[in-house]
Amino acid sequence: MTGVRDLDTYEIGGLKFHWLDGGVTNMDGGAMFGVVPKPLWSRKYPVNELNQIELRTEPIFFQAEGKNILIESGIGSGKLSDKQKRNYGVSEESSIKESLKKLSLKPEDIDIILMTHMHFDHASGLTEVRDGIIVPVFENAVIYTSETEWNELKEPNIRSKNTYWKENWEPIQHQVKTFIEKVEIVNGVEMIHTGGHSDGHSIIRLTAGDEEIIHMGDLLPTHAHFNPLWVLAYDDYPMDSIFAKQKWMQADKWYIFYHDAIYRAVKFSADGKVKEALDRTKI
Repeated sequence: MTGVRDLDTYEIGGLKFHWLDGGVTNMDGGAMFGVVPKPLWSRKYPVNELNQIELRTEPIFFQAEGKNILIESGIGSGKLSDKQKRNYGVSEESSIKESLKKLSLKPEDIDIILMTHMHFDHASGLTEVRDGIIVPVFENAVIYTSETEWNELKEPNIRSKNTYWKENWEPIQHQVKTFIEKVEIVNGVEMIHTGGHSDGHSIIRLTAGDEEIIHMGDLLPTHAHFNPLWVLAYDDYPMDSIFAKQKWMQADKWYIFYHDAIYRAVKFSADGKVKEALDRTKI
């Protein structure tokens, strides 16, 4: 496919990360920063005339212990209606296959997918429509998410049913492995259940050389959310989000992003300022 951009690739502690083209949404800035007044958050993150902020949905690919691993799956392609695209500000759908091709890989080469949670903007890329049937994209992958997340996904409540879609989980349920508190996927790759954004939300902690690398999922969707009190209106359990951020947000660790439109990874200083950053290439 022509027009697919070169992948952003950065090495941290000897571990090489590639950000794949998973799509772009533009979500309401007020919802993304909850009770924080716009004059405060808009100084830290760009906002458009519709009060929307750009949020990438770009899976992170890396290799560990001989395994091809993805963090999250993207917004998907060919599954959203025009109304859904409009409501979620989807300006680009996924080009995951084309991105993987740049790495000389195919979807069937992915061994493991780490899902912090299964909201539509993270899980829609797990399946696709093929010959009129919704089927798995990564047919050989083991997909990890927390047991709490998986249980709610199958029986969502009146609030969560708007983001847990059957077409994103029913075709892949035979691929899923769940855990309760934490699980070591391979050496140096750990998932930890935190709750907060969803009851089953998890974070991913990686150890590479002397570096600790953390993917906070939607507890830290962008670098502008460093403040523990800056949590999303979308969070089902905001106090759990705050407590988890207080526990896991620390200076001089690397934080990698799925959603951030400015940075791929950041180290913060103790006062929350960006101390060191790996930029997103804007093409």
